[in-house]
Amino acid sequence: MHEYPITRRIIEIAGEYAKDNGAPQVKVINLVVGDYCGYVASSIELYFELIAEGTSCEHAKLHIERVVPKLRCTGCGQLFVRKPFTFECPFCKGEGVPTEIGQEFYIKSIEIQDLDEPESGFIL
Repeated sequence: MHEYPITRRIIEIAGEYAKDNGAPQVKVINLVVGDYCGYVASSIELYFELIAEGTSCEHAKLHIERVVPKLRCTGCGQLFVRKPFTFECPFCKGEGVPTEIGQEFYIKSIEIQDLDEPESGFIL
C-alpha cells in the first residue's frame, strides 16, 4: 500500500518536468527499482495507470529496470547474487556481505512529447 504515494510522487515529478519544458504529455518514465529498496515494482505498475489518469502522464509508458541485490566477498572482493540459505562466495568460498546494490530507487529518465510532435489521439 505504501507504493501508492510514491507512485503519485513519480507522476507529479514527471508532470512538473513536462510542464517546465513546455511539453503537453509525458511519453515514457524510466524507473530503477532495486529488489531490496522497500517498494514492490509490480505494485507501482498497478497504481501507475490509475493515478496517471487525467494527468500529463495518462498515456505514458512506465518502464521499470529491476536491480537484483548483490553481495561482495570479503575474501576475493567479487560481487555475486546470493543463493538461498548461504552467503558463500561462488568464486572462492569466502563470505559475502551486503552491498547497496539492489537498494536503488530513482527516476532514470523522463521522455516528453516534442513540441513539434502531434498529440496522441490525433491522426494526420
